[in-house]
Amino acid sequence: MKNTSEKLKETDLYKPVYSYLTAQGYTVRSEVKNCDITAIKGEELVVVELKCSMNLTLLIQATQRQKAADSVYVAIPKPKRGMRSTNWKHTCHLLRRLELGLIVVSPGKGKSGVEVVFHPSPFDQAKSRQQSKHTRNSIIREMSARYGDFNEGGSTGRKIMTAYRENSIYIACCLEKLGPLSPRKLRELGTGDKTPSILSKNFYRWFERLGRGIYTLSPKGLNCFQEYPELAQHYRCEVEKKLSANN
Repeated sequence: MKNTSEKLKETDLYKPVYSYLTAQGYTVRSEVKNCDITAIKGEELVVVELKCSMNLTLLIQATQRQKAADSVYVAIPKPKRGMRSTNWKHTCHLLRRLELGLIVVSPGKGKSGVEVVFHPSPFDQAKSRQQSKHTRNSIIREMSARYGDFNEGGSTGRKIMTAYRENSIYIACCLEKLGPLSPRKLRELGTGDKTPSILSKNFYRWFERLGRGIYTLSPKGLNCFQEYPELAQHYRCEVEKKLSANN
């Protein structure tokens, strides 16, 4: 067995996959026309690309092999941390999108160390979108609930302006204008159904509970107007419009 302290090489994946394919009745050859492993059974041509880690080079090679082969698999070492992480699920989704098969290998265990996670199959985009309908709807709801675009795409390490934060600023503007209010009064001003939850959870620590069902701005809440001046001005105008409409 290979010393685990040594760095794994692609050749360590070859023998287990070779043994597995020959046991399935394939005639197997390596390094044929730049393909790591080729296997033939009857008229079926299968190609397997070997890599010690999932990367773009592997995906490019595998999709190029699809031009000639009936089925293409990528073979990588079995993850030491298992196959249940979010990143692993996303990787599997990408491979399915590309209509590639996935093999994981535990070197040193022969053909018994080879596991076919899934075979290549046509990808059903409509079915995938239907299964992600909740995610699609949540994206649309979040976009619709934002007043404007106050973020920079691709930025990291910055506070993201979300619909939740905008809603909190709207509530803060109402309290600034009118003083302590109940969630019911705030909703009448258009702060929305999430108002009671925003006040009770008080995620940003902008609010203080004065008594049963009555809230006011905290000292930290007063600072939000300087932190988000454009939004504060927009929602101050919204408060004025609501007050005028109610009079």
